[in-house]
Amino acid sequence: MGRRELREQIFKFIFRVEFNDREEMPEQEQFFFENLKAEAQEKELPPISETDTAYISDKGNRILEKLDEIDAMINERTKGWTTQRMGKVDLTILRLAVYEIIFDEDVPTSVAINEAVELAKQFGQDESSGFVNGVLAKFATKK
Repeated sequence: MGRRELREQIFKFIFRVEFNDREEMPEQEQFFFENLKAEAQEKELPPISETDTAYISDKGNRILEKLDEIDAMINERTKGWTTQRMGKVDLTILRLAVYEIIFDEDVPTSVAINEAVELAKQFGQDESSGFVNGVLAKFATKK
């Protein structure tokens, strides 16, 4: 998988925290990878590699471990918005991008923002990409 597809899978994995308790996430992770493997088989795609599985799992779980800290950073930088009011898709995209901007030294800030905007265009509503870009711009200037 390429970086963009890996990021998309991480987004889909951490999105599950919106519908499940954090204690259930190990089980949800197992379901996630079972579904991912079944989807690849159904579409006659090559099976997901162990390297990609490990990358998605590792990064997804590191994001989940820092979720409270990431949410606090988002709440601190948004005016008139809190993580409680944000759409689940937008919030998940922001969490992934903020993690990459603040904690992942392998991802340049501009790449994290660009990829987040692309995810918002793909999975969000019409206004999502602008909203995500606006919030993340505050992280780029205060890094």
